[in-house]
Amino acid sequence: MLLATRRLFAVFKAALFVGATLPLALLLWDARGHALGKNPVSEALARLGLTALILLLASLACTPLNLLFRWTFPVRLRRMLGLFAFFYACLHLATYAALDQGLDFPEMAQDIAQHPFILAGIATFLLLVPLAVTSPGAMVRRMGYARWKWLHRSVYLAAVLAVVHFWFKAREHPFKPTMYALALVFLLGVRALFTFKRSSARATAP
Repeated sequence: MLLATRRLFAVFKAALFVGATLPLALLLWDARGHALGKNPVSEALARLGLTALILLLASLACTPLNLLFRWTFPVRLRRMLGLFAFFYACLHLATYAALDQGLDFPEMAQDIAQHPFILAGIATFLLLVPLAVTSPGAMVRRMGYARWKWLHRSVYLAAVLAVVHFWFKAREHPFKPTMYALALVFLLGVRALFTFKRSSARATAP
């Protein structure tokens, strides 16, 4: 039974890896075939950023799935989802800096001053960096679980800023960013509800 469970989890993990790399593969395929439209850099930025946001929200969904349905396997996939989200965020930022701005840092600074949503995106990335660096299990032991957990709670702020970044970038077409914002509110609401219930149970315990 245990062997079958391990094999099933290995299948889930392999499927997740393939699914998470597929957006990049499709992007490279379309770029090779000149199928990214009139503004390929803008299209690449949009795809990479959206993939990063989806994977970030998927990583946040792991604990609510465990809380609501008692599924344990999503929690074991959470780190992979988070690292893939960081990977796509790196590609998103690199595409902006290198291809969109040509590594012209004064121009980038002016662009950030004119478009606050870019600042929100950069802040999201900066919050994700320490989370990615401290994701290995060895870092949990080195930092201590309490400090590690406190640091990794910043993922909630990163997710909020990521949604804000997407919202202001795509505010002319608000349906999609609204859906992602509602998804984030739901995920945070589930966690808040269970945290409140646990706190209430402790308070009323004899």
